[in-house]
Amino acid sequence: MTVRQTGGDGEATGTAPTLWAISDLHIAYPENRQIVADLAAPAPQDWLIVAGDVAETIADVRWALATLRERFAEVIWSPGNHELWTTTHDPVRLRGVERYAHLVDLCRSLDVRTPEDPYLIWSGAGGPAAVAPLFTLYDYSFLPPGTGTKAEGLAYAHSTGIVCTDEAMLHPDPFPTREQWCWQRLAETERRLAEVGPQLPTVLINHYPLVRTPMDVLRYPEFAMWCGTDRTADWHLRYRAAVMVYGHLHIPRTTVYDGVRFEEVSVGYPREWRRRLAVPGQLRRILPGPQPG
Repeated sequence: MTVRQTGGDGEATGTAPTLWAISDLHIAYPENRQIVADLAAPAPQDWLIVAGDVAETIADVRWALATLRERFAEVIWSPGNHELWTTTHDPVRLRGVERYAHLVDLCRSLDVRTPEDPYLIWSGAGGPAAVAPLFTLYDYSFLPPGTGTKAEGLAYAHSTGIVCTDEAMLHPDPFPTREQWCWQRLAETERRLAEVGPQLPTVLINHYPLVRTPMDVLRYPEFAMWCGTDRTADWHLRYRAAVMVYGHLHIPRTTVYDGVRFEEVSVGYPREWRRRLAVPGQLRRILPGPQPG
């Protein structure tokens, strides 16, 4: 069984709980680390989704998730690409699947939910819904216009100088390629999502958007190759998503595809959020939905 009932009634204080989300905390930047240090749950029953890219080192991931777990009734994490990097400044040298498994064990030691754990059931306002953190990676199927293969897409990206750091730091071991790891993850995730009761809506959480359309606004369209897979294009419909939560693009916004609300909830790098009018690090309301007006 892939769902677990928990909490969500708000009776302890009379305040209805809220499901919030944030991503791309990138706490290696001191300004972003301070955002996490200052972040607090508006109410003690509130839950928090963290949709990846917390940090590049295991120690920083531990600090951030432990800090947030002290302040929220539940924390649900989906990995980003940065957590999976094997960098020279992280003493934990694990790669690929072993690194991911290490991160899952770390989260479990902190009582943080992961894509490998039973899905929680949000029973507060806007529910019930199965809160499903995913880990899907990408398979280079979001190719740049005018290219038809991964090799052609990568050649074009190299010609423009827009190449994701994953190519050097995100290792797929023991899989031969990242796309093969992606396909294994897709098969396992589809199996688990299919076990959610057919009457139950979902909140789908992934570092990458499940559809390609959000990449239409990228300044460098070739970066889309590292942003997901066309094999998830119908998941928001097939798995009855009430909301789809993602990050990675550093373009925080709300969009609607096929009647489903998609929330991009990233903080991003200081050089990015300083250009925005909004205060950085604001939580995004997932359930219940945004307040009108």
